[in-house]
Amino acid sequence: MSLTESPALIAQGYRRARVVTRHHAKSFFFASYLLFGQRRKAAFALYAFCRRLDDMVDAADEPETDAGPVALTTRLATRLTRARERVAEVYLPLPELASKELGPPSLRQPAAEAPSPWEPSEFAALRHSILHYRIPEQPFQDLISGMEMDLTKHRYETWDELELYCYRVAGVVGLMLTPVLGCEDARAVEPAADLGRAMQLTNILRDVREDLERGRVYLPAEELRAFGLTEDDLRRGQVDARWRDFMRFQIQRARAYYARAASGVKYLTGFGSQRMVRLMGAIYGDILRDIEARDYDVFSGRAHTTKGRKLALATAAFMRPRAVLPESGPGLPALPAASSPGFSTSAGGPG
Repeated sequence: MSLTESPALIAQGYRRARVVTRHHAKSFFFASYLLFGQRRKAAFALYAFCRRLDDMVDAADEPETDAGPVALTTRLATRLTRARERVAEVYLPLPELASKELGPPSLRQPAAEAPSPWEPSEFAALRHSILHYRIPEQPFQDLISGMEMDLTKHRYETWDELELYCYRVAGVVGLMLTPVLGCEDARAVEPAADLGRAMQLTNILRDVREDLERGRVYLPAEELRAFGLTEDDLRRGQVDARWRDFMRFQIQRARAYYARAASGVKYLTGFGSQRMVRLMGAIYGDILRDIEARDYDVFSGRAHTTKGRKLALATAAFMRPRAVLPESGPGLPALPAASSPGFSTSAGGPG
């Protein structure tokens, strides 16, 4: 592929990326109305890049396929390797922004021309965004590492393991977006990653049933045991005192990460960027409120943020932006030292 593309191809890619975002990421698309011009188009290009990778890996979970599971996993691993090479190609004229871990991009090119995992115009728009905003390579490569985890790892023993996954598949998206949103201050980096961590954990709590149906459990096994829970309890969709306490624990953790993320918003200088990030965090954080309203039952229905709530949050983002995604919040919770089937961390004591 050429290192330069025609303006027409780039424009087509941005249009396609907008369609992908509007179809697959309604909350992100809604919040993106607070961005303007090239910043908004670049946000769509980044989302489309991430979405295509995610779809590629999700193909491994499809029950009907001509290839066996091992052959399919091997094929997907090969495609992710191709993805790494294509990303490295973008950084040939930007060696100063290339991954320090992986070495010079000139040494990471395929020996022969290989098919790209992306539609050409979408990748042209991505390349244009990277060059325009000088987005570093490492977050893109870390995202691919997260996708590789999904090929082989369907269970997580500890929060440390899951936190790494959350960083790789979502935290790095915040790092990609930070230059687009108008920030070069290093103090914004970790909060940007924390917002991704918070949103991914919110997804995990919302999608317990769907993940089980795909043979995946993202909830840390160590923490399930600490609250007296097993995978069989999850499969039964049992909502009892143990589950409620477990979910309260996880929601407190997620909200602590949202609060950490809020501390970095002030470093964003792009027009509309601060309100956009606050609104995005608030919309996703509202899923946690809906989980609570459902009495922590994530098995019989999917928690979500309604259109009315989104509009209310958008209004608040204009009127009282700091209240939408506050910097103050609960600290990270401590895992119970001991538990039993009747153990409860709530104020009411044993359930």
